[in-house]
Amino acid sequence: MTSVQLVPPSSDLIQADVERAFAEDIGTGDATAGLLPADATASAALTCREDAVMAGIDWFNACFRQLDPQVQIEWTVRDGDRVAAGSVICRLRGKARALVTAERSALNFLQLLSGTATSTAAHVAAVAGTGVRVLDTRKTVPGLRLAQKYAVRCGGGHNHRVGLYDAILVKENHIIAAGSIKAAAEAARRLHPKLLLEIEVENLDELQQALDAGADRIMLDNFTLPLMREAVGIAKGRAELEISGNVDLSTIGEYASTGVDFISVGALTKHVRAVDLSLRLKLD
Repeated sequence: MTSVQLVPPSSDLIQADVERAFAEDIGTGDATAGLLPADATASAALTCREDAVMAGIDWFNACFRQLDPQVQIEWTVRDGDRVAAGSVICRLRGKARALVTAERSALNFLQLLSGTATSTAAHVAAVAGTGVRVLDTRKTVPGLRLAQKYAVRCGGGHNHRVGLYDAILVKENHIIAAGSIKAAAEAARRLHPKLLLEIEVENLDELQQALDAGADRIMLDNFTLPLMREAVGIAKGRAELEISGNVDLSTIGEYASTGVDFISVGALTKHVRAVDLSLRLKLD
């Protein structure tokens, strides 16, 4: 459903995510799975119970393959696809104990990441035709940032900086510590000349200071709609503009109409509602 490049994190990172999930869920062993015969095999069908956008298939697969390398997994969808409520999207066959033990962790990854992708897709749809790109933020589930940022791409969104190391975002406290917007920008260029320099501003005077300081991108923090439009006229051709603050599905379309380049939405990865999935097993 999206033209954004869907390259998941490395298999090593996915495996590390799965191992952490198993460490907290399985611990010293699945006490309940022992009720099943050791040599029993089973099949399973995965149903999506609501309209959604898929994300997290590689994590789902890795959970089952960690416990049963010979498990058979057949998908009818890919990450980034829209799924209708009631669709059977995956079938599995393998060792019964492995299927029941891996089930919860596999579903946790898939429903969380699909929830992120589904929310992102709704926000992207709300700005369709404006040219605005919807961005995520660093407000992610600890330990799952790269997974969630991948899910944002599955929903048609774009990634802001991954962390504190790959772009500079000068905010109010940085400006206070540096003494001025100009001083903060000069220090940033001196220390990290190749990184994108973004400066957060709270009014039009600070916007002008950020433009004079040579910012690549300027974040308009909690601007009113009239001020957003005025800022677009002032900054046109000089810097990219990003809107942040008070953004949700009820406001994002109107914000996008102002002509800014980006709108960042922390809720994409912070306020996640898991997609409703059901995995039902049948012993062979």
